[in-house]
Amino acid sequence: MKPALIIGSLVVLAALVVLGARWLRTLEPIQEFIATYDGHSTQLEAAPEGMPWWMGWQHFFNMFLIVLIIRTGLQVRTERKPPGYWTAKKGSFFSPKGNTPKKVSLSQWLHQVLDVLWVLNGLIFIILLVVTGHWMRIVPTDWDVFPNMLSGAIQYASLDWPTENGWVHYNALQTVAYGFTVFIAAPLAILSGIRFSTWWPQNAEKLNKVYPVEWARATHFPVMLYFVGFTIVHVFLVFFTGALANLNHMYTSRDVVDWWGLVIFLASLVVIAAAWFLTKPLFTTPIAARMGKVSK
Repeated sequence: MKPALIIGSLVVLAALVVLGARWLRTLEPIQEFIATYDGHSTQLEAAPEGMPWWMGWQHFFNMFLIVLIIRTGLQVRTERKPPGYWTAKKGSFFSPKGNTPKKVSLSQWLHQVLDVLWVLNGLIFIILLVVTGHWMRIVPTDWDVFPNMLSGAIQYASLDWPTENGWVHYNALQTVAYGFTVFIAAPLAILSGIRFSTWWPQNAEKLNKVYPVEWARATHFPVMLYFVGFTIVHVFLVFFTGALANLNHMYTSRDVVDWWGLVIFLASLVVIAAAWFLTKPLFTTPIAARMGKVSK
């Protein structure tokens, strides 16, 4: 009954939000406000258009890794009896010099391996953003971002989406959401996760007092929830605000409306599903054994 009540309450709340937003849009002051601030904040003239090929590939790698990271992170959090344990080799990459190798679950080992790949992908992405100037598309550069965010929120809530061409200019909510995800949420996930990883220096008493593990735990899970929520909203809007055009932007780096973006997206889901299956201990244990000691 409890899940049904929660889902029912969310549906009722969503309906009230939509009705409230649609009523607001009947008021003349709100109509004038939306006419003045259409949801698009000022963007630097030098901001490039489009999505280069590397952004499409990085988008896929990020989606591929984040799905598996969330899965393994939830396993670490919820499993009572892990399928096995893993201990890093002393002085290896996963157990820096000065640390006594920690014995962790196979799920945590896989989680950390995926984290390394995700961080590497993110660093490459940020470097390319800076070098190519695409950072200007996801970093607010004018104070008008705030009224435009409010305008965009009212438009989205009323189910009358802001009209924009994401190939040229994101709306204010997209700009802030993408910028927050890349430059705030991702670093928070890294800084909080590393605190209870095998990399954290065990004998750094002062550092442990300054940054207690409880703070990391209080941050890491909410950040994971943010990524889940962001992904759900992102995928929903991609499909309901022009699926074929949006998928072509992300997966084929073309501003056209055809089926190739959808085809590649569906193929990427097959790849992710296969990876999900291959993360079972049956397949990961031999790899873990090459990187450390596996025990029951």
